[in-house]
Amino acid sequence: MARKKKTTVTVVSQKQIAEQIYDLWLETELAQEAHAGQFVAVYPHNAATLLPRPISICEVDRDRSRMRLVYRIAGKGTAEFAACRAGDSLEVLGVLGNGFPIEKAAGKKVFLMGGGIGIPPMLQLAKELDADKHILLGYRNQDLFLQEDLAENGQVYIATEDGSVGVQGNVMDIIRVNGLQADVIMACGPMPMLRAVREYAKEQGIAAYISLEERMACGVGACLGCVCRTREPDHHSHVNNARICTDGPVFEAGEVEI
Repeated sequence: MARKKKTTVTVVSQKQIAEQIYDLWLETELAQEAHAGQFVAVYPHNAATLLPRPISICEVDRDRSRMRLVYRIAGKGTAEFAACRAGDSLEVLGVLGNGFPIEKAAGKKVFLMGGGIGIPPMLQLAKELDADKHILLGYRNQDLFLQEDLAENGQVYIATEDGSVGVQGNVMDIIRVNGLQADVIMACGPMPMLRAVREYAKEQGIAAYISLEERMACGVGACLGCVCRTREPDHHSHVNNARICTDGPVFEAGEVEI
């Protein structure tokens, strides 16, 4: 595996698109190698925050060498990113991780399932995947984001926890209410959602690929700060662990214990 380097990127634009959710476009050659489900680690300018923040790739524009990151303010580092304006520079490490195996879903009926800040990776996935796509999105309330972009790439269904838009409940309730079926699932979201997806896929006997959200330190597999349990032992360490940053973040659902 090639050693990843820090790259200086330029902010093209940024805007707030929902409560605490920001839409950031960067100009960077990393867009040429980025694929759905991968991520980058963005360094705050403030040295006191020390570690880079992992942010999933929402969309890439290879023609213009641009990358889109849609993220939620979760602390000091991401709050600093939210203050960036066009022309500013950021240090980024990437492209990191293994993305969704789109070749395993090509030509099939596929659920793309995103919950909360797990929604952004679904956009590049929807763009790259040539399949019959049903895009299931879960929000807390009517403060939606990215649903219009996603609707350009497949049939969108929405669930909100408070019932203000679409189905009341979560992405699993969308399947039940609409009587939907699929051959493959690709999902990203909070752990309770991914556990439900894993169990549903097992019950239905269908393949599911899930992107695990996890706090990370190094982002390149050195610190072992983002380890998850696996069904099979790792070939190198011979223990039942995998590093989400390098072995994932996307895993076949049956391979991991969550």
